[in-house]
Amino acid sequence: MQGQPAFPEKLVEWLNWIWDQAMGWLSSPAAWSQFALLAAAYVAALLLTRRLIPMVEPVLSPQPGATGAVATARRFSLRFLPLILPLLAYGLTAAGEGLTRATFGSGEVIAFGKRVFLFLAARALVRDVLTERFLNLLGRYVLLPVAALHALGILDDVTAWLDEAQVSLGNIRFSVLALIRGGIAGAVLFWLGGWSNRQSAEYIRAQEELRPATRELARKTAEVAIFGAAFLLLMSIMGIDLTAVAVLGGALGVGIGLGLQQIAANFVSGIILLLEGQTTVGDYVELDGGEQGTIVKMTARACVLETIDGRWIVVPNDNFIVSRVVNFSDAGKEHRYSAAFSVSYDTDINRLPELIETAVAKLPFVLAEPAPPSCELCGFGESGIDFEVEYWVAGIEDLTDDYRSKVLFCVWNTLKEAGIEMPYPQRVVHLKTDAPLPMAKAGR
Repeated sequence: MQGQPAFPEKLVEWLNWIWDQAMGWLSSPAAWSQFALLAAAYVAALLLTRRLIPMVEPVLSPQPGATGAVATARRFSLRFLPLILPLLAYGLTAAGEGLTRATFGSGEVIAFGKRVFLFLAARALVRDVLTERFLNLLGRYVLLPVAALHALGILDDVTAWLDEAQVSLGNIRFSVLALIRGGIAGAVLFWLGGWSNRQSAEYIRAQEELRPATRELARKTAEVAIFGAAFLLLMSIMGIDLTAVAVLGGALGVGIGLGLQQIAANFVSGIILLLEGQTTVGDYVELDGGEQGTIVKMTARACVLETIDGRWIVVPNDNFIVSRVVNFSDAGKEHRYSAAFSVSYDTDINRLPELIETAVAKLPFVLAEPAPPSCELCGFGESGIDFEVEYWVAGIEDLTDDYRSKVLFCVWNTLKEAGIEMPYPQRVVHLKTDAPLPMAKAGR
């Protein structure tokens, strides 16, 4: 801070001015008369407040248990009742200020009283109305000091001194007032941005007619728009030329084009996935590389798959764009599976299809549409005759083989009840040796 008087010297100068002003008022009959008018205004405001609050409070109070926007607004308005006293005192004082100046030729005490009542209103606002933590801290450490300086009549002098004081950061200079204003404005803007983002996210999530992917895209778009607008507005408040931001954006674009191509590709791929909606959270997919799992999270860079054994696989978004992806969830609600089995060569296979199809059709999870169970002959194996039963179910079997296991149990029990044998593996072994067999020696 160069070229400015030292802060202690300035503070002493302000304190001396306040002391001289106070001594002048104590020795002036006109000032004492104005103090009496201020006291009368406060007493009148107090009496009016005691009559008004019992009248206003029942009107603003909603019915017990009432909900909705109107009831919420009425409950919120009840918080402002403590402001009635200081604001009434301020209004009565302001109404009599012109008469006082015409009568006494001065009105410094009345003006001082107005500022004090305004400070009391700010104090009541912080204490009783601003219950949210951030707003309460902002009111306590910003609003109340400003109101106190205004009440003392030195707010303009302090503001001018802070505006003239310079802080150097290398070749860049900022006024202290600009830094303070930027910090306060930034805190308020980004708090409002966070609050707006939460409200918009809750509203978007409530739109159940939209696909989950569309809701996610709308939420991300709203978030970027809100915080982008807050950033640009903050730059404007701090007096920073937005041309510099455009130059920075161009440099960032060059950096993305040269060194962040893969990240940019994944980001664009994520936007495409959200726009198309063909793959979204909750879908069970199988990638070209063999990875299978349920999508549990979609970010700007990658999707997270949860496998059947609880492991998470992070898959870059561009894998869903440039490679083949099987989406079991998006294909439809019904899926066809098959279970293979074998029977002995001694079996009458002509009666087997009807027997197995009837048994499998009785399982509660097997569907009759789009097609009933079908038992088909697949081939003649080394140990038995190979069959396969196909069936439709509502849902995805994942990797658990839960449906197939129950169908195989059903096939086993059905074949056992029908007396049909399921073959063991059979092999014919030929022994070749030049030595005579033991039985041949015994015969000789």
